[in-house]
Amino acid sequence: MADKGTDRTTAAPHVVVVGGGIAGLAAAFFLRDEPVRVTVLEASPRIGGQLEAAEVGGVTVDVGADSTYARRPKTARLLKAAGLGEQVVSASTTATAIWTRGGLRPLPARQFMGVPADMDGLAESGILSSEGVARAREDLRLPRLDRDGDVSVADFVGGRLGREVVDRLVEPFLADAYFGRADELSFEATLAPLVSATRRHTSLAEAAGALLPEPAPAGQEPPTGISTLPDGLGTLPHVLADAIRASSPQASVRTGARVTALTPAGGGWQVTVAGAAGASGTSGTSGPERIDADAVVVAVPAGPAGRLLAGPAGAGEAAAGLAEIPYAGTAIITLAYPREALDRLRKLGYSGYRAPSADGRKVRAVTFSTAKWAHLAGEVEIVRCQAGGSGDDALLQRDDADLVELAATEFAAAGAAAGGVAGDPVDSRVDRWEHAVPQYTVGHLDRIERIRAAVDARPGLAVCGAAYDGVGVGQCVASARKAADQALAWLRKAADRT
Repeated sequence: MADKGTDRTTAAPHVVVVGGGIAGLAAAFFLRDEPVRVTVLEASPRIGGQLEAAEVGGVTVDVGADSTYARRPKTARLLKAAGLGEQVVSASTTATAIWTRGGLRPLPARQFMGVPADMDGLAESGILSSEGVARAREDLRLPRLDRDGDVSVADFVGGRLGREVVDRLVEPFLADAYFGRADELSFEATLAPLVSATRRHTSLAEAAGALLPEPAPAGQEPPTGISTLPDGLGTLPHVLADAIRASSPQASVRTGARVTALTPAGGGWQVTVAGAAGASGTSGTSGPERIDADAVVVAVPAGPAGRLLAGPAGAGEAAAGLAEIPYAGTAIITLAYPREALDRLRKLGYSGYRAPSADGRKVRAVTFSTAKWAHLAGEVEIVRCQAGGSGDDALLQRDDADLVELAATEFAAAGAAAGGVAGDPVDSRVDRWEHAVPQYTVGHLDRIERIRAAVDARPGLAVCGAAYDGVGVGQCVASARKAADQALAWLRKAADRT
């Protein structure tokens, strides 16, 4: 197939974004008003990555990531620029329970990512045994626990507060956010604000308390920045893609376009896209497509990013670092119940609960979606169940009916603590997200520093996405902003040299 080249002396610089998930689309969106031509290449048949909305029980809900922190400045600016600023919906409640020790127990009012700041509140929650609470109180008397480099969350938090705090409070948070395990995840990378606070406080509980806002007045829940869109975050990728395409007749967002190689060429890059399969009824494939680019933003997961950077791109050290980043998957099982089925649970005021793996639960996080998001309330109650995670890949291989039965059974058992769940689901959906979330294992920050240094040494190349600076939608958007700025800075330097 003929190369799709451009005359770099006369045409607007061409930026190719490899990957059509939220990071890649955000990077392209940030470039849309710049004097560049943008092409997004997504290998799969759909855009959006881990963001997707679908209908369950007649209600459109997210079946991938279901919320973001809309007060994050870069996220807020993106939503406003996309014309969505006035459509953002805040969570009605974010009060979360822990299902353990025979009941749904409220999180301690004063805690940061499960790390308790108030030992009396911890005791009152009933989440820990009396022995576990006594061990946690020792944190207030222990000398400073110095770290020689990065350690696991379990090592640091457990060393200060005891293993029961890790198992019943902190790991459920990590399983919800990272699909990960406290024994493997990096303290520095996953709890960065707490790391900073520990430099000013000997007690871990005091460090956690320093990160918390002043308590809200009695009877008032503090305002939350946890937000979504009316038809789900899964609609955001399509809004961004439409804006990118509308920005210029030459801008494009393509699916089914698998990039197989990045090759330095003529002061820029040549991007090779795998040939398309033959048309229906024919055999063979078309030849590879080669696209000239002045700059490239790689916005795919660590595995495929590493394979691209290991080849002619010449960023072997970055590829080696990316190969060290494991991924974990999960199954999202969405259940629809009759409207009255959750009446007793609703009276507790929770948006959902988390379940410690130490208690043998497969469903690690449950969201009462129609309670968390008031705009979804209607004829049915929507319950979102997240199962699996690091070390439990086999669960994703179970068939849909088995996963629905598992989720409904565990949910009914949890609901029994509040008087029971009335009836069976009237509709369900299973979505498997294999290799969905990068695991920030011990040494992650040093690893990312090496990766970025190797990428920065390759002119006109940038990376972004969940593998680097945070797995949430907002962190991916911030990563995309950084990559877009790096690409523009390189293009300006290149223009100054001509």
